[in-house]
Amino acid sequence: MGNTSSMLTQYDIEEVQSHCNNTFSQQEIVSLYQRFCQLDRSNGGFISGEEFLNVPEFAVNPLSLEFIFKVYDSDGNGKVTFNDMLDVLRDLTGNFISEQQREQVLTRVLEEAGYAKDSLIVLSEFVKILGNSDLKMEVEVLVD
Repeated sequence: MGNTSSMLTQYDIEEVQSHCNNTFSQQEIVSLYQRFCQLDRSNGGFISGEEFLNVPEFAVNPLSLEFIFKVYDSDGNGKVTFNDMLDVLRDLTGNFISEQQREQVLTRVLEEAGYAKDSLIVLSEFVKILGNSDLKMEVEVLVD
């Protein structure tokens, strides 16, 4: 794989530090980035659900889907809404895609899983959605 830290610029490190209120040192950010690169086996720039669940700590932990659910349930009400998922997607994509593109992607994912935009998804449904191996989606993002 080579030296993955060479792909991380000083600007990137400083941007992460600023976004995280200087919670992480430069070395911690580089270390996290290197671990991310190891987990991102498809080199897609993100960690898929399958790659995430291949992490030994999560693969053997039956509570890992509950952990993921709590990440999405940002208001802690026990239900994941469209806006909860949009918040997470916004954090994951940053400025890479527009708000309209995020909403379109999320709406399509929900529809393919059999849910409407106004659905409230509880943990058991969330597990079913993530466990549905037929749920696949390809998204094409045009970059100017």
